[in-house]
Amino acid sequence: MKKIVTALAGIGLASAWFINRYPVFGKRPSRAERRSFERSDRFVDGKFKNEMDFQLKMEWDSMKSILKDYGRNIPNLRPVKALPTLPYQRRQDDEAPRVTWFGHSAFLLELDGQTIFFDPMLGRAPSPFPKLGGGRFQTTQKVDLERLPLIDVVVYSHDHYDHLDYPSVLALKNRVGRFIVPLGVGSRLRGWGVSAERITELDWHESTQVGGIKLTAAPSRHYSGRNGLDQFSTLWASWVIEGSQKVFFSGDSGYGPHFKAIGEQYGPFDLTMMECGQYDVRWSNSHMLPEQTVQAHRDVKGRVLMPIHWSAFILAFHAWFEPVERLLKEAKHDEIPVLTPMIGESVTPESTTRKWWREVR
Repeated sequence: MKKIVTALAGIGLASAWFINRYPVFGKRPSRAERRSFERSDRFVDGKFKNEMDFQLKMEWDSMKSILKDYGRNIPNLRPVKALPTLPYQRRQDDEAPRVTWFGHSAFLLELDGQTIFFDPMLGRAPSPFPKLGGGRFQTTQKVDLERLPLIDVVVYSHDHYDHLDYPSVLALKNRVGRFIVPLGVGSRLRGWGVSAERITELDWHESTQVGGIKLTAAPSRHYSGRNGLDQFSTLWASWVIEGSQKVFFSGDSGYGPHFKAIGEQYGPFDLTMMECGQYDVRWSNSHMLPEQTVQAHRDVKGRVLMPIHWSAFILAFHAWFEPVERLLKEAKHDEIPVLTPMIGESVTPESTTRKWWREVR
């Protein structure tokens, strides 16, 4: 018995050492940082909380059904061809806001002379161990960072692997002026060598200026964590971007009344970048269904809708193109303008895009 206890203790110590030393996990907020979070109404009993009741743990029946789905042969989870990808082209003017989508939730916003990169996950897999599991969908060409302009700001919505990517941070950090993140996420960046003076951490409804643009962290309904033991240790957020035009980025979020509240306080918006993909009714408290994505766009008083959080990874059990098809069907009821650019394609709110995924699925 003593040998078993000793062995278990050794495994526990080794696991703790690995969690604290493996750089991809990221550094957790320090005790002093956690004390500073007490200024936030969202930080309760040492953890961040949603406005609505939120249950991360699932009932056993739901867990069994998910395990069963992993064993099923689900068609069209991955494209049969490489996704068409355009090389980034530097703009010749700075009059209209321009968005370039790089798959999933990564997009570059050029507005009022500022270049802002949101959730730049450019890595091969949303995992702490990229060589294990499914990787990124194949594309006709990779993102060439050398073609991108110098980036004024990188903004993150939260610290999950499909948004905050360690290799991408290392590749970008010397090309970025500032990083703007929800409370606690700065600890991850500092652990990866980003200097503290270049990081701004915000609570919900706090703002900062980037040139003439105002960036405000706003509520979302989600969670955080990178190693299974640090869930809810950092904050998650949507983002309000106010310049000559107004843009809303939902981040990751289940549907809730916070969207209507954001619309009342900060709307209307010329363009909304809305999560649409990696959903399931079994985890709809943290990810919207496509029809809810359209309703959230209505709630925030958006004009043009651009669905993101799809076309990069398999993180759910739906066909890879299903999110955008369901969203377009719902948006058609109210004749909501929808942008569906190819990866690497730059668009403005007035652009016309095509249903490119139907050519490769």
